[in-house]
Amino acid sequence: MLKKIIVAVLLAVVAHFAYKLFIFEQPVPEVDKNAYWGAGDPKPDDPAIKPFKINVPDSALQDLKTRLNLETRYQKSLEGANFEYGMNPKVLLEVVDFWKNKYDWREREALLNSLPQFLTQVSGLRIHFIHAKPDKVPAGVKVVPLLLLHGWPGTIKEFYSIIPLLTKPRDGFDFVFEVIAPSLPGYGFSEAAHKKHLSTPQMAVIFQKLMTRLGHKKFYLQGGDWGSLIATDLSILYPDSILGLHLNMCGAMGNKANLYLLAASIYPTLFMDQQIANGLYPLSDMFSNLILEMGYMHIQATKPDTIGVALTNTPVGLAAYILEKFSTWTNQVYRNRADGGLTEKFKLEDLLDNVMIYWLSGNVASSMRLYSEVFNKKHTGEGWDDVPCKVPTVCARFPNELIIQPEFIIKLKYPNLLPSPEANEADYEVHRPPRGGHFAAFEEPELVANSVFKGFRTLNDKLV
Repeated sequence: MLKKIIVAVLLAVVAHFAYKLFIFEQPVPEVDKNAYWGAGDPKPDDPAIKPFKINVPDSALQDLKTRLNLETRYQKSLEGANFEYGMNPKVLLEVVDFWKNKYDWREREALLNSLPQFLTQVSGLRIHFIHAKPDKVPAGVKVVPLLLLHGWPGTIKEFYSIIPLLTKPRDGFDFVFEVIAPSLPGYGFSEAAHKKHLSTPQMAVIFQKLMTRLGHKKFYLQGGDWGSLIATDLSILYPDSILGLHLNMCGAMGNKANLYLLAASIYPTLFMDQQIANGLYPLSDMFSNLILEMGYMHIQATKPDTIGVALTNTPVGLAAYILEKFSTWTNQVYRNRADGGLTEKFKLEDLLDNVMIYWLSGNVASSMRLYSEVFNKKHTGEGWDDVPCKVPTVCARFPNELIIQPEFIIKLKYPNLLPSPEANEADYEVHRPPRGGHFAAFEEPELVANSVFKGFRTLNDKLV
């Protein structure tokens, strides 16, 4: 009798886990859509949309110059070391020399002001955004709204090359984009939350309200890094508002995805092509490689304000911390190059523009808090990773992205993946650009713009 009871209990446990993994669909967690993130007690938002120009006072630039000149305590590089230990001090010295003697903020400020920008108050926070529209639209071409979302350690600077490509009508396409590109709350020129627990779903609510205020009941979405998670959560919370979702960082992180990833390791090429299998397996190699790049995540997910003190007070430290990511996240082989490959894909002026936005806004600490708001018991306990995003989705999987997943795992999170429009990718359900890494819109704006246009045209053709 005891054996029968034990067997029955074991079968019940197995059945429960099988149900949870293969049948049960995680419901959408509740989100307070009226949450107030401003200082003090809730107050009505000012709905005005005000033009904005970046205009940094001379005193801030003089302060920066003074700090750069005072910072002379650089550690020596290890013999034979490249970027394996992080930002190489020799390269950092070259960056600082360029910053002090050749970089012209007023010239760069004018460039940043070349795109129309605005401020408005949403959920108690001052939200900054670019709002760019096509100059001339041919007859028969529709203008459709596209919400463009960045991540960390990026800013809206990442989008300055891609926005003109998205707002320019193309031959063979009957639509063109009106682009709204906000700074995330606590990033750049958007106000930081004054209260705890502003995570990706809560940011999604803020951006839904922003789009509604701009008069867009339905719109397209594009995102990478944190932008991909926020765009995904927005699509989950407001599926009827989303015409289509495009991501250049797409993957599934839930329990089912982890189980499938482990199971597929037995015979990977049964489930994916050799190229993807080589990037995933053996799992020990993949995780070892990830560990090399994830040290920043642990401190930002646990003590962002501590590291924030250092980065808010030293521009050289801030530059080192940010620029190192633009080396190895662009291509991990750059870790083994003496120059870190920093200017292989980017101009140093553009990289410093991004650093300057963090420095001048003083928002680096608040930008890092997003990690602590996502990687905690409250957020993970809500089960967002296991909630499927059912809106039509285009996934552009760039070859040098940090994490690569096969289609069958991506579809656990995005079951409505649109097929690749490229003739040589007819069997794939993700776009496979020929080159590019984590900062795809910044590094390869034409490839991302092409994927956005072609992907959403596939959606329109499918709907017809």
